[in-house]
Amino acid sequence: MMLRNIVIGSLALVLFSACSTVKYNTLEKVGIHKRDILVANVKDARDAQKDAQEQFKDALERFGSVVQIEETGLKKAYNRLSDEYDDSRDAAEEVSEEIDDVEQVAEDLFKEWEQEIEQYTSADLRNNSKNQLRDTQSRYQEMLTSMQAAERSMEPVLKTFKDNVLFLKHNLNAQAVGSLRNTFANLEGDIDRLIDQMNQSIARSNEFIAQMEPAS
Repeated sequence: MMLRNIVIGSLALVLFSACSTVKYNTLEKVGIHKRDILVANVKDARDAQKDAQEQFKDALERFGSVVQIEETGLKKAYNRLSDEYDDSRDAAEEVSEEIDDVEQVAEDLFKEWEQEIEQYTSADLRNNSKNQLRDTQSRYQEMLTSMQAAERSMEPVLKTFKDNVLFLKHNLNAQAVGSLRNTFANLEGDIDRLIDQMNQSIARSNEFIAQMEPAS
């Protein structure tokens, strides 16, 4: 399964500049279908959220270590927090990009599925496929909604982080560190809520992956 995911990712990268039709047709020739790409993209989005969780946790620890120390090299403190903010922003952007990939492939998969349903000559099979499509779309929408909620919850954390980094940059003195202590508790709560939201999204992603992948 890991090798299959690597193949999917490698081929998708090679075909990135090609149109969707050419890309999907090429992948299907080697036995990789839209559903496989969708599952792989969901896994990437889930993993990106896990990475973002760890980055925010690390950033919070770094933030706490700075604001709890009265006498610290403020320039050094600013450099630390600035680096953590940049890493957190990059992690958040990675999450958004992975979610965009999930949405694109899912849209193509469901569109193809809807078109192919009309090709059935058996009414029973056609109705069964329609029911499967509705069920899969419903489960996918629940997962996507959870992912998007986690994505939105990153923004206030990043804004708070950026405000505090700018504050240190413009006020490199002992008073700046003392003032930051007042916002640390709020930032800690924001990150705790973010991580809880991401855990919910990751759980839904795992459920969707389990339902889409064939039993071994």
